[in-house]
Amino acid sequence: MNSTALHPPTTPAPAPTAARADRRALLRRSGRYWPAAVLLLLVVAPYSALPLPGLLDGPVGSPGNLQLLALCLVFGALATGYDLLLGRTGLLSFGHALYFAAGTYATNTLMLESGLGFWPAALLGLAFGTLLAALLGSVSLRVSGIGFSMVTLAFAQAGSILVNRDPGGVTGGEEGRAAQGLPGAFVGIDHTANLYWVALGYLVLTLAAVHWAVRSPTGRVWEGIKENERRVEVLGLRPYGYKLVAFTLAGALAALGGVVYLLLTGGATPQTTTSDFTLSLLVMVVLGGSGSRWGPMVGGILYTWAQQRLTDLAGTGAVAGLPAVLRVPLSQPLFLLGALFVLIVYALPGGVVRLPEHIRAVRAARREQRQQRVEQRGRTAA
Repeated sequence: MNSTALHPPTTPAPAPTAARADRRALLRRSGRYWPAAVLLLLVVAPYSALPLPGLLDGPVGSPGNLQLLALCLVFGALATGYDLLLGRTGLLSFGHALYFAAGTYATNTLMLESGLGFWPAALLGLAFGTLLAALLGSVSLRVSGIGFSMVTLAFAQAGSILVNRDPGGVTGGEEGRAAQGLPGAFVGIDHTANLYWVALGYLVLTLAAVHWAVRSPTGRVWEGIKENERRVEVLGLRPYGYKLVAFTLAGALAALGGVVYLLLTGGATPQTTTSDFTLSLLVMVVLGGSGSRWGPMVGGILYTWAQQRLTDLAGTGAVAGLPAVLRVPLSQPLFLLGALFVLIVYALPGGVVRLPEHIRAVRAARREQRQQRVEQRGRTAA
């Protein structure tokens, strides 16, 4: 008897139906609008009384939570601007905090020393931070690689020392200086929602500016510089000028963030001038996903939220009552953040933003393995 009649050959799995293909196409089209949906949720967040246990204390729209969310948005935007250097142009700068602090200190000093109102002082502070970035960038970019990183670090350290020395009493030294003359609409617990919306506006502006710059012809040159700077030179272009544009734009966005930060905190503090501050930005970018559209923002938000929440956790009685072997590491937020960072880097090399891709890859690999097992069983049966 013919063995084929006893064991008919297996037939391949049917192709996806037209309805399934249409459904997938619809999901892809609707996925384009998720940023608008998230933005709408963020805009109405101050009106929300929804509690998020474990993530936030109390309702989303409470003043304390809005202050935390505003800080998360500011650092998400700041990390996005920093990624113009690291992820888009391949420039590792250790001095980005200097331009953030320049916006904060210049605006605050102009209000306190010259009596200017907030808005004129903010414009001058933004201009000062932008010019400082252009000036120091023109010097730093004369070298490349580790030399560039060391020069930016040297400038940042010089700025930090200058602030701590408090020349003429204008910086406040180690204590910083509280702001005076801020607009009434941004002062007090009752106006926390206004501060939140300003931070959200800064994030949207930064994302739009970075997206536009990356998609522009200059952004394509940045990509070429990151991949192979020599090849860009062979094409007749001068990488120095393009890198200076990226450096200045990133510095301007950082200075604007410093102005927003002044509104949120009500003063200028020397902690924003340190190299540790820039290293935090570097961690945010790597954590979220360097060189991606949303990764640095996600990393900045996640890092800032984790830092605040872990600091709160370290001061609770639950941690104080633990044995020393657990109490000591849990009472150090930086230790926990470092452990979280190492875990994510090993588990998700491309950052948190790559998680959906990893999930899809794992599911595809499992489907392929199942298909191979089915085909193997079919061949064995035949």
